[in-house]
Amino acid sequence: MVHNHPLDQLSGDEVRAARQAVLNARKAHVLFRNIYSVEPAKAELIKFLNAEHAGTLSPETPRPPRRARVQYDVVYDDRSHEYMESIIDIATGKEADLRRVDRGVQQSLTVDEFREFNNVCIESDMFKQAIKDLNLDEKFEVAIDPWPYGGPDVGEVTPRYTQGLCFAKLRHENPDTNHYAFPLPIIPVMDTYKKEIIRIDRLATGGTEDGLASGTVGEKVLEHCRPAEYVPELLDRPVRNDLKPLNVLQPEGPSFTVGDDSLVEWQKWRFRVGFTPRECAVLHDVHYDGRSVLYRLSLSEMTVPYGDPRPPFHRKQAFDFGDAGAGRAANNLALGCDCLGVIKYIDAMLVDSEGNPSLSKNVVCVHEQDNGIGWKHTNFRTNRAVVARSRELVVQFIITLANYEYIFAFKFDQAGGITVETRATGIVSVVNIDPGKVSPYGNVVSPGALAQNHQHIFAVRIDPAIDGHANTIVTEESLPIPMNPKTNPFGNGYEVVGRAVTKSSAIHASPFTNLTVKMTNPNKINPISQRPVAYKFIPSPSQLILADPESIVAKRAAFAHHHIWVTKYKDHELFAAGEFTNQSQKEVGGVADAVARNDTVENEDVVVWNVFGLTHNPRVEDWPVMPVEIHQLHLRPADFFDRNPALDVPANKNLSSVEVGRDTDETCCHTDVTTNGSGLVQAAPTTHLQGTGSIPMTDVNGQ
Repeated sequence: MVHNHPLDQLSGDEVRAARQAVLNARKAHVLFRNIYSVEPAKAELIKFLNAEHAGTLSPETPRPPRRARVQYDVVYDDRSHEYMESIIDIATGKEADLRRVDRGVQQSLTVDEFREFNNVCIESDMFKQAIKDLNLDEKFEVAIDPWPYGGPDVGEVTPRYTQGLCFAKLRHENPDTNHYAFPLPIIPVMDTYKKEIIRIDRLATGGTEDGLASGTVGEKVLEHCRPAEYVPELLDRPVRNDLKPLNVLQPEGPSFTVGDDSLVEWQKWRFRVGFTPRECAVLHDVHYDGRSVLYRLSLSEMTVPYGDPRPPFHRKQAFDFGDAGAGRAANNLALGCDCLGVIKYIDAMLVDSEGNPSLSKNVVCVHEQDNGIGWKHTNFRTNRAVVARSRELVVQFIITLANYEYIFAFKFDQAGGITVETRATGIVSVVNIDPGKVSPYGNVVSPGALAQNHQHIFAVRIDPAIDGHANTIVTEESLPIPMNPKTNPFGNGYEVVGRAVTKSSAIHASPFTNLTVKMTNPNKINPISQRPVAYKFIPSPSQLILADPESIVAKRAAFAHHHIWVTKYKDHELFAAGEFTNQSQKEVGGVADAVARNDTVENEDVVVWNVFGLTHNPRVEDWPVMPVEIHQLHLRPADFFDRNPALDVPANKNLSSVEVGRDTDETCCHTDVTTNGSGLVQAAPTTHLQGTGSIPMTDVNGQ
């Protein structure tokens, strides 16, 4: 088969070939979960990429083998499942490798399993009786949000389970009425393979005075709840009518190009956008002005543990990438809503449970946006101001996981910087609370709706290639120098202390010492500073996981115990919490295990993992839909260039900008101007003072 690039997604024909190879090899009933391309081993891929960058590619250039990873269950007559993973050689259509996974682990959940959960609940006599016991008014119907089962209790041996949060939904002509305003105090638990409800967990609904006790709920569990709509046509107040249009216009089109093989080129940047069902958008082979910066950049994991200690809420912990898959939960983005301006969309190749290709449209958008001033200086002697705007290229995707939305973006700027941004929005997860009560485990955001305290803890995987693949990670701290007559007689001095990370390590952020992580190439020295070329970031000192270290909640998210992990590169070691998170009781194969190898990481092929989080103690203003909570990780060049790389960005005036209430032709962004006291623009007269250079001759009134 012909393919354009080793990092391309699989085509529909390749998916079908991989599917058939598995069916031929197993000759059994197969439930397909994922079929996607195998990233070549780095050693093989680097040879190809080097030839690509050197311009020496030809049809005869050796290419890494084109392979597909097929993840699936073999379903037996007794309804038991065995999870397997096949590597299929696309050229031959044959199975090149087979992995049988220990039956004690659980693979990620699928959309079909979530759909089945709802159907099984509706048909279950146990569930019907639980709903009957709640004495719901006839104006309600039941809505169920399937959830991963979380970490089983100590000693609990579980098959594959799914649990569900239950709500009452007003019988309404509008299907988008908000059911989260009416939480029900039950959680059904389903044996996923047997497709039967095995129990109904009754939930505590008490307040501060009730502690962990349950059974405080009254006869009418929803009598004190009230609607909380968010779709415009159901709001109990008019939408604003004083907001004028604000349009992003690009009359000459975008400044970027995206090839059919997802090669993106913009403002000296060059990289490829890949896709996996677990991580969604992945960036590969990132270069600036012909120089290598990163080999791979991705969102690796996110865990959301809830802090309500009342059973069974200790099992309310999702791993949104490992349990569900960001790629499979990705939104189909809408033009003019999720992304603005001139947009290029990238589709994703997924599969259904039969293994047939299913194209998901517009899951990633690429566009440009203005981000304020990039740099500016006004020569106070001549009053000439030169200002260049900062434009960014944004690669964005959005995932919906039941009640929450997460917006992820990789942003490239013209000064060689990369920002990884997360935005949390959507609807906070609520449980029922008795009328008039408050709780230490959350905040009452609407009558009868307690939004539980919880955390969102993210992990970004950074595979640096700073002018090559032999890199050293250096931690740099700014420390005070004790006052002394020899080196700091006036006490104002401080020193910058750098320490190379020589062994795989875990590191904490330190805002009090301005701890900075530098990804350096010790083999390439900046000719100006005489220091190794590098990229740096300052890890934010966000709160790490709050669960007790001895708890299952904490053990299954060992990655969430430190802000920075430094590991030696290993092919296919991509997931901060390990490959299998669903119903795990401890993290296996994640960054903690990688660090425990105690590898040498100095002047080696290394990986840096940055962990940050949002401790979300909800507020009423988060209801019924929360405004975005934003976090940004800034990767910036540090002695990588010989000057400001954005120096050549033109200081052009934006011709669409106008002053409110005036019709004037203002000067450009780099003309000699000053302003007098009445706001009028005039040239700045100057005089010369001996020894001081030239300064504007203006008084305090600007005259």
